[in-house]
Amino acid sequence: MNEPAPVIVPLPNFEIVAAWEKLRAAPRCLFLDSALQHVRLGRYSFLTADPWRWIEGKPGETHRLDEIRALLGQFKVPTITGLPPFQGGAAGLFGYEFGAALEGIAPALHDEFALPQLAIGFYDVVIGVDHVSGDAWLISQGFPETDPTQRQRRAQQRADQFLGWLAKEMPEQPLTKRCAALPQSQLAPQFATPYAEITSSFSQAAYLAAVERSVEYIRAGDIFQVNLSQRLLHRATTDAATLYRSLRTCNSAPFASYFDMDGVTLLSASPERFVQVRGRKVETRPIKGTRLRSGRPEWDMYSGGELLESEKDRAENMMIVDLMRNDLSRVCTDESVAVTELCVLEQYATVQHLVSTIVGKLREGVDPIDLLPAAFPGGSITGAPKIRAMQIIAELESTVRGAYCGSLGYIGLDGAIDLNILIRTVTAAGGWWQFPVGGGLVAQSDPQREYEETWHKAAGILRAIAALS
Repeated sequence: MNEPAPVIVPLPNFEIVAAWEKLRAAPRCLFLDSALQHVRLGRYSFLTADPWRWIEGKPGETHRLDEIRALLGQFKVPTITGLPPFQGGAAGLFGYEFGAALEGIAPALHDEFALPQLAIGFYDVVIGVDHVSGDAWLISQGFPETDPTQRQRRAQQRADQFLGWLAKEMPEQPLTKRCAALPQSQLAPQFATPYAEITSSFSQAAYLAAVERSVEYIRAGDIFQVNLSQRLLHRATTDAATLYRSLRTCNSAPFASYFDMDGVTLLSASPERFVQVRGRKVETRPIKGTRLRSGRPEWDMYSGGELLESEKDRAENMMIVDLMRNDLSRVCTDESVAVTELCVLEQYATVQHLVSTIVGKLREGVDPIDLLPAAFPGGSITGAPKIRAMQIIAELESTVRGAYCGSLGYIGLDGAIDLNILIRTVTAAGGWWQFPVGGGLVAQSDPQREYEETWHKAAGILRAIAALS
């Protein structure tokens, strides 16, 4: 008997943001939001909720990856051509410390929020939007049913359920205990910043000293580059959805996202793709090199030109290109790994970056999910060599990174993958908004300039918060 086809419902005149407003109260809502629409990077947006299976993991529970792999294999289905590429499967968060655990690296000292480092839902209903054609579809796979008749029935029932949700307002769901307010006395030590309502895990002097210590490691030959960050905290003054509306307006990005993990919410305006898989083809796009945008075209043109000519920034980028080429070579054929773009200037809402693109083709017998132990977390937010850089990060940063510098996105039932890197990201939990910011350090790094660059990267989130008042 032939496998039953999923239920596919065209959605004419569909507004995905309006749909998110209705679905966000559904359990474990995930919005992969190409808020900065781009034919190559931000062509598709996806909206889903209410997964049939939920997998959470603490930093050391790397065996959860095998659980995800097994479920993807059990429910594998072919791609339906002509539709957006995520048609159901695993989607959610791979946190930074989950990646560190894959490399056997102990986390930083403080983890007062104790949030999951892995939070993956298996979603059987997905709404996909093609921003180029303007078309949208609801795709309902009918899993976890495997009997053809039962699967077909569930697919239709679930499609009808989602269409019903879209047709009416949904009540807000009560927050879970995980989101209970965390008193300031239980936080890791906090320090004043130039912004009265924001504290940092570093004093300015301590951050400058950490940069100097990092440069000492580089000059001693331990590493070539390391990514150092400070965690910023702001008391939550509104619900997460209100902040996300402001964030996508003030800092639109091609890999933006909103993800509810039972009352803990990730709000991202990420410009960076970690990895994409289509068929057997792999692409990664590391970002290294940053300049603040001014809003004046002539100044942005000047600073962009200066960034392109900067030996320091190009060196940062090229080191990570070499690292990512090596990571892809662990799972791709040697002859297929190539750099197709090197240090290209790209502009986003508040900053401009140097971006490179590395591609490859998976070897026979390699599963797409094997990219995670091979390359996660992305080299642009660790440094090189990766393992030693991550050890130094755990030594110098007093708090765990959590979602920051991890990845969020999907692994489809057909093996398609698209994961971002969670920079420019807010974690709303325990009555706080936390948003770490950092940058890559090399031998030529100037501590004061590196400290200032972290605030440049916070500019979009700061604007979004300011717009709420």
